[in-house]
Amino acid sequence: MTHEEPDLVKGFIAANISIFLLSTASIGQTQPSALDRLKAYVEVDTTNPPGNEIRGVAYFSEIFDALGIPYETAEPAPGRGNIWARLEGGSEPALVLLHHMDVVPATREEWDTDPLEAVVLDGMLHGRGVLDTKSLGVMHLEAFLALHQSGRTHNRDVIFMATADEEAGGLYGAGWLVKHRPEIFDGVGYLLNEGGRGTKSGDQTWFEIEIAQKRPYWLRLTATDQPTHGSRPLMTSAPTRLIKALNRINDSPFKPRITPSVRQMMQRIAPLLGPDWEQSLKDIDSAVLDPEFLSRLQAEKPRLHALTRNTCSITMLRGSQKINVVPPTASAELDCRILPDHDADEFLSKIRALVNDDQIEVEEIMLFSAAESTADTALYRLIEQIARRHYPQSIVLPAVLTGFTDSHFFRDMGIVSYGFDPSVSSEEVLGSIHGNNERIEIETFNRGVKMMIEIVESFTQ
Repeated sequence: MTHEEPDLVKGFIAANISIFLLSTASIGQTQPSALDRLKAYVEVDTTNPPGNEIRGVAYFSEIFDALGIPYETAEPAPGRGNIWARLEGGSEPALVLLHHMDVVPATREEWDTDPLEAVVLDGMLHGRGVLDTKSLGVMHLEAFLALHQSGRTHNRDVIFMATADEEAGGLYGAGWLVKHRPEIFDGVGYLLNEGGRGTKSGDQTWFEIEIAQKRPYWLRLTATDQPTHGSRPLMTSAPTRLIKALNRINDSPFKPRITPSVRQMMQRIAPLLGPDWEQSLKDIDSAVLDPEFLSRLQAEKPRLHALTRNTCSITMLRGSQKINVVPPTASAELDCRILPDHDADEFLSKIRALVNDDQIEVEEIMLFSAAESTADTALYRLIEQIARRHYPQSIVLPAVLTGFTDSHFFRDMGIVSYGFDPSVSSEEVLGSIHGNNERIEIETFNRGVKMMIEIVESFTQ
């Protein structure tokens, strides 16, 4: 592969080389540990917005340069960097190890530590992005480097890929690469990404391997009407029209419907949640016909509830810029998520019928296509086998996400894509993703590194 390093990357490396010393592997020197690499990576600020993932590109460039591994980079917009490297192998379908470099913002005052510093406390590594997804990126990196340094012949190409902009939809990252550099994915059959991971609760440990996602269908409602002074309200206005439409949507929940992949997930997870839930989840098709069960599920297990039906959350509202002005327009944005196999046109027709106002425009902001990966593959079974080898009493199950990752871009290309992070965390720790005091247990991270190396080495033999 050609080495296309933009000037901005070279300048960044030259100006900030001390940041990456932990990640440099030179002849005669001991290579840094995976934990050292993760600490260094966490301190590379790739907060999105604005992203500046070119800093992450520089971080990985330093490592690949030291080991003589060719790589390529792409910068779709200033500062929005992507990097990938390929180890060539045999003719079996190639494997991509994908993670995103960008992280969501963090408010320093709400954290116990500086979110852009890698801090060890009580056996945990704290820092923004340490779970989402820089630890996974380092696990991928360690597996990729182990394969490179083994010197053995492997049966397929393996591609390490770190991309930009996932937290904002991936249009400067994975989406851009799929559209503008599709040749990268010629011959690719499999991809490992975020989306599923290990969870521990009491004595129970289970791993979810993400095979499907609800589809985001983001909508904007814009109401128009006559503006006026706030002291003399008219019979109708843009804000009141909008409020009534939103109330109709909010008060009209979509009918529950269980897809095959959700049914399988519910049945497998049922024994883990105790006797209060086990029987209902095992017969989820019947359970969702009971409004009281659905209400309890939403109150106590909102993630599972969201998998039983289409949903819309009212997330953004805009109206007047002045308290005494009734505006000519008012708008709202809805984060709607539809089941993987639901017809998008049918869903939009339902929303328009609920709005029922010819002075409210319904505009599509974003919609991803439906895609799902089969669990009937050698890679899925290998992940399952290795997870159980390291955690003998664990349960491994296929999972459907309520959210979305970059995997949908690749499923659209026919690439079998799994979300799997081999680290194991408590539900409390997992709650720190996109929240305050994001952290990972160091012991489970180190074990996750070993598991990822085993997965990649075994799949390429």
